[in-house]
Amino acid sequence: MAVQSLYRRYRPRRFDELKGQEHVVRALQNAVINHREGQAYLFSGPRGTGKTSTARILAKVLNCEEPEKGEPCGICNSCGAIDSGNSYDVLELDAASNNGVENMRDLIERSSLGNPGRHRVFILDEVHMLSKPAEAALLKTLEEPPPHVVFVLATTDPQKVSETIRSRTQHLQFHLLPMHDLDEHVRWVIKDANLKVSEAAIAQVLTQGGGSARDTLSALELVAAGGGEADEQLSPDEFVEAIIDRDPGRALGATAAAIQRGADPRMLAEEIVRQLRECFLSLMAPDLVQLPEQRKTLVADQARRMGASTVVRAIEVLGEILIEMRHAPDARLLIEVALVKLTSVNNANDNSSLIARIERLEAGITRDASAPMVRPAPINATTGKVQLGGKATVTVAAPSAGPLSDEQLVSQWADVVSGFKALARAVFSAVSALSCVDGVLTVSAPNDAHQRKAQEHVAAVEAQLSLITGRKITIAFSAPTTRPSAAAPARAKAPVATDEQIAEAVFEDVDPSQLTSAPTTKSTTTTSVEDQLAKAFPGSKLVEKPKKK
Repeated sequence: MAVQSLYRRYRPRRFDELKGQEHVVRALQNAVINHREGQAYLFSGPRGTGKTSTARILAKVLNCEEPEKGEPCGICNSCGAIDSGNSYDVLELDAASNNGVENMRDLIERSSLGNPGRHRVFILDEVHMLSKPAEAALLKTLEEPPPHVVFVLATTDPQKVSETIRSRTQHLQFHLLPMHDLDEHVRWVIKDANLKVSEAAIAQVLTQGGGSARDTLSALELVAAGGGEADEQLSPDEFVEAIIDRDPGRALGATAAAIQRGADPRMLAEEIVRQLRECFLSLMAPDLVQLPEQRKTLVADQARRMGASTVVRAIEVLGEILIEMRHAPDARLLIEVALVKLTSVNNANDNSSLIARIERLEAGITRDASAPMVRPAPINATTGKVQLGGKATVTVAAPSAGPLSDEQLVSQWADVVSGFKALARAVFSAVSALSCVDGVLTVSAPNDAHQRKAQEHVAAVEAQLSLITGRKITIAFSAPTTRPSAAAPARAKAPVATDEQIAEAVFEDVDPSQLTSAPTTKSTTTTSVEDQLAKAFPGSKLVEKPKKK
């Protein structure tokens, strides 16, 4: 003969044995004592929280021969028949398998029959599984039931129950059991059933139960059958630590180890999400964390090291793959890809990672003032290549104890520009710094076209200057400093070189395609190429390209 399961053996048979649902017990007991019981109740809540057991207790106390203070006596014939499951006054129906309209018609016919007790109770489990025609058939009876009939509808998903049915019932919501109540209940069951279970195993059982009394007792029975010691299955802590350390290898290794031990990929993902949820609650609402004290401290530390943004992103990524796993041919691949995405440094998207990446980029732009400044080698203006025989020069900037002053910003302008990004550096290398007063840096471009191009990058350059100087810097342009050539004082204004020519002639590491062409000014006079280049690049020298032999 098979031994009865723990959750059936220790199912509550009185209201005072129902754990963690005091609000439900108080409402039902007062209704029974005052003879104001409702004709239809809707019990909703997570699985294993006592909905069906409460419905049976209600049926017992309504038909008990000698009730006392809203509690069934438990010894009369009616109570005994209900406990044994053969009472004529109580009919339990699983709405998941009896969800047709014919089943509801049969139930309605039964409800019209008389009964030897004071009440006839119909318990419908999983009522949200009823079909639309079945709901319609039940609706009229719920609205005007026989005076001796009480309907108790139980569901884990009340939102799927039609509003018309919910409006005709008294809705009582069941909650997951608080951890301290569940801990006391588990220890009492262990003592009463004479089980030998270690403290580590009790903590594991409470974690696996998740606040559900039935799930907790099922986990306890499994642990007791295995010798009373904690199972050596892989903890979700291993995956959480891999996410914190940004270690994809550790995450993949933990996944392989868990699957080798028989873990289902979907169940594994659900376990990790459950752990991440506890981390999230530990950050946002620590009072809502339903874990043993030792686990609560560990989870709080993990949550602190991860950060809220990382926890939320991990929950979102794993939640998406849980949906995809329903139709995926290889669920293991999905969880492996998700874990690599969460643990890879390059894919990190949390605030700390972004800040670190920004700091690395800024470090490459704003150099230390005490470090040597490397000036680019001379460039051949004709070819855009490094001039033959040219060497890069290295100058050591004067050490600075802090941010650059206004005078240093003007005097070291060339060194400052060399630290800009490629595109801004290409444009501002030909821009001269004239003065800096009260955070206003006055600069001058060689010509109008160059000034227009430089103004497109003013915002980015001002931001970089603010980082270098430690204060807000505003750039103001003066009139272009173009001077007429002494050899041709009356010569008409020459065509302006395009921005692509500027970038190609000055900086070898700038992609000219990134620059838009500046409008050229048509001239009625003919000008030599040498004069055009002298106009576009003040102070530059032309070097003849060596001829090939």
